[in-house]
Amino acid sequence: MDVQRLVKECIKGRPEAQRQLYDEFSELMLGVCYRYTKSQMDAEDVMQEGFIKIFRNINQFKFEGELGGWIRRIMVNTAINYLKQNRHYQSDLSFFDNSMHPVSDDNPDVKILASDLADIIRQLPTGYQTIFNLYAVEGYTHVEIGKILGINEGTSRSQYARARGLLITWLEKKSREYKINTYVRP
Repeated sequence: MDVQRLVKECIKGRPEAQRQLYDEFSELMLGVCYRYTKSQMDAEDVMQEGFIKIFRNINQFKFEGELGGWIRRIMVNTAINYLKQNRHYQSDLSFFDNSMHPVSDDNPDVKILASDLADIIRQLPTGYQTIFNLYAVEGYTHVEIGKILGINEGTSRSQYARARGLLITWLEKKSREYKINTYVRP
């Protein structure tokens, strides 16, 4: 794929170029969107909105990095905005210290499929899930996360630690269940 040609054709509004860009990145970006939402339908809505933003702003791509990275940033920002604006997620996107889970520094020795791990992460409360994904998956710093979500850096750090602790607890439980189901024969 000739990225420069494709972007220039998209800037001109050529539908075939837009289709090619969509086909090239849609599957990967749906996965990105799904990491932040609780349903496939919400992820598809976020992705659709993200691609609209991409096509409206493709002229801002400066060829200074990878096109995929630029598209991913737009999708992540679109997902975060979707969470903030959607009533379904607003109550879950609170960052208060009530009903917090204990923090653990344990590192479980659990073998798990990436898809199973993604499903477990998706079960986190939306605030935990969002911060976990931004930090552990997307690579944002806690300072950047604070700016994105309108919270302070310390809140981001504590929410990440709590999300991580909760995931460790769930993974340990899943590991114990796996061992019991694997080694105990009726």
